[in-house]
Parts: sequence; structure tokens; C-alpha cells
Amino acid sequence: MNFSEKHIATAAALDQVKIVPVLALNSVEDGLKICEIFSSAGLSAVEITFRTKAAPDVIREVAKAFPKMLLGAGTVLNVKDLHLAFDCGASFAVAPGFNPTVVKEARRCDLAFCPGICTPSEVEQAVELGCSMLKFFPAEAAGGVKMLKSIIAPYKHLGLKFMPTGGVTASNAQDYLSIPQVAAVGGTWLGKADDIANGEWNKIKEAACSAAALAKEFK
Repeated sequence: MNFSEKHIATAAALDQVKIVPVLALNSVEDGLKICEIFSSAGLSAVEITFRTKAAPDVIREVAKAFPKMLLGAGTVLNVKDLHLAFDCGASFAVAPGFNPTVVKEARRCDLAFCPGICTPSEVEQAVELGCSMLKFFPAEAAGGVKMLKSIIAPYKHLGLKFMPTGGVTASNAQDYLSIPQVAAVGGTWLGKADDIANGEWNKIKEAACSAAALAKEFK
């Protein structure tokens, strides 16, 4: 298979961090604050989703303030946002679904873009277009660990890597991380919108420290 080198490199980088907090942020200030908390706790990656207008600015400023952080852009649904994410400083980008147009553009421009999949057909389409790092979404709603293992089984010989996201929690993250083909999980339980809005920074820090300890067990 002619896999993208950027995909292979992204999988290797995600394999070193294991847990990637997934954030929807409304201000640069919140972004810098929470990334400082994550960094101090030992979490060296973050995914900032394009679900808010502030996302590009947050990515740009986080990239400057935390140059060693593995910085992802999430919910990248079109070619415009794909280029915007990397122009702002993202190291990789992901989407909830499989959009061939975006995947092809990423491959043409040699950008590390990981599409979302939840069926064998989507896996095969992604592989055909050179993707070896895939986001399994929505993980729990699509069948969880059992479903992911079933999807992985016919493709083990290809060396694919996955990042399950959606319904992954502090209590089930280790079940996903125990699967050899899982490079990392998307930590949607870290930095919840309500906690950020209410300034629950100590709560966020506590969750981040627990996640960092869990990630360390699988490195």
C-alpha cells in the first residue's frame, strides 16, 4: 500500500502521547490557560476543534506558546478549513467522517489529515487514498471496543492505526488503549465546555493529571 508518510509519522507521534484532549474553545485566553494546565500535567497533545469561530486564532496562539505540543485541528470538514488549520500551525487534522475531497487535497499537499471511519467500507476507501491513521468515530455509539476490534481484524496485515473518539471516558480509555492498533484516544472528557465556562480550572487540572498517569501506563 502506498501510505502517506505524514500519516505514518502522525501515528508514531500520537503513539507517544496516547491521550489527546479534544476541545471546543471560545477564546484564545481559555485556550492558552487550558494548554498550560495540560502541559504542566504531562499531556503533550491537544485537538482544537473547528466548532467555534475562535478555533483558528486559538490554534495560531497555542502553536506559538507551546511549540513542542502535538497540536491537532478537529472537525475539519472542508478544504478551506484544512488549509487554514495548517496555516495556523496545526501538526495534524482530523474529521468526524470520511470526505474523499478533503482526503485527496491533504494527500496532494502532503498534509497529515486523518478522516473519521466507523465501517469497513470507509476503511477501505481511506486506505485506497493512502490513509493509514484513522479516527474511529463515534466510538461508543458505533459499538465501542468490540466494534473497533471487529473492524481492525481483516486489516491487521496493513498496519493501520486508529484514534477512537466519541464516548471515550476516563473509565473506558484503558480498554481502547489496550488494543495494539490504537495509537491514541480522543479525550473528550478533558476540558469540557461547561468546566471551562465556569472556570473550573482545578477540576480540569485533576482530570488532566489522572489522564497523564493513565497515558504513561501505555507508553
